Amino acid sequence: MKKIVCTAAVCAAFAAFAAEDPARDAAIEKGAKFLLSKQAADGHWSDAQMPALTALPVWALLGTPASAGKDDAVARGVKFVLGTQRDDGGFYVPRPGRGGSGLGNYNTSVCLSSLFESKLAPVPALLKARTYIASSQLTGDDTMAGGFGYDKVSRRRYADLSNTSYSLDAMRRTESLEELRTDGRRADVNWDQALAFVENLMKKEGPDAGGAAYNERTPQGGTETNRSGRVQLRAYGSMTYAAVLSMCHAKLDKSDPRVRQSLEYCEKNWTVDENPGMGDQGLYYFYDIMARALSAAGVDEVGGHAWKKELAAKLVSLQKPDGSWYNTNNRFWEADPVLCTSFAMLVLELCR
Repeated sequence: MKKIVCTAAVCAAFAAFAAEDPARDAAIEKGAKFLLSKQAADGHWSDAQMPALTALPVWALLGTPASAGKDDAVARGVKFVLGTQRDDGGFYVPRPGRGGSGLGNYNTSVCLSSLFESKLAPVPALLKARTYIASSQLTGDDTMAGGFGYDKVSRRRYADLSNTSYSLDAMRRTESLEELRTDGRRADVNWDQALAFVENLMKKEGPDAGGAAYNERTPQGGTETNRSGRVQLRAYGSMTYAAVLSMCHAKLDKSDPRVRQSLEYCEKNWTVDENPGMGDQGLYYFYDIMARALSAAGVDEVGGHAWKKELAAKLVSLQKPDGSWYNTNNRFWEADPVLCTSFAMLVLELCR
């Protein structure tokens, strides 16, 4: 029997054939048309007070085939986001009297990632944003140290795993920009402290072993009582994937016992029908963080499930006739079709 040699060209052809999914690709194209139809005249989407809600559709459109109006829409979206940058480097709209700065850390992390991927933003603006995010990391010696909250300035000391994962993702994604910095003031996070913050939110025993909670204060996934009778916050799906993504950005790989334990939780609780432990709450965020985490970890299967194939099929089945996606449960703003459509398209593009 003649041995088949897989040259680079042959392997690429096989990979392209395996990646073909007309339904997925059609869903991406329909989603792009929906987003293009919803952009405001000044370039923003959804809510002008939240730059991240413009940065996300920009990011989603970057991975779509060239279509009428796409390049112009992306350029106008980038221009709008750049116009929200403050003197401190953050991308946000101040909200006086709210005890914060307009969700500055969340907005800046999403905007930085999107602008970096667009290749349309000036480097100095991106470097200022990196400096802002780095300065938003909590320091000290308590369990909040190393984490990130919604805002750089707030009335109380606060951090959570969702904002931390967004911040770490943005900083690792854009780290190559530091080579272009001319002022010598390198901006980076304390990765050891960030990892310690993440580990503190991971369950070491019980039915949730390997899973992660949102933070120490907010029972997003409810509570449980451990063997010693102590009431603890329950882990749930999207935060566990946020932990995996954060650990990968801290340069742990899937062979590390901590990452492996979290992936075992994901295997035990595998589903694309809900956000495990949260039902339909934050469903599209769950899909997005799952795809980014498993991609970062280099995982092709979760408990025998080909996650890209299953997740893409699920999203195709959830798309509305107008090309949008949205969640009937409005917690975490997911009744907004721009937000959910952006998440869905980013996931489908990762699956591709």
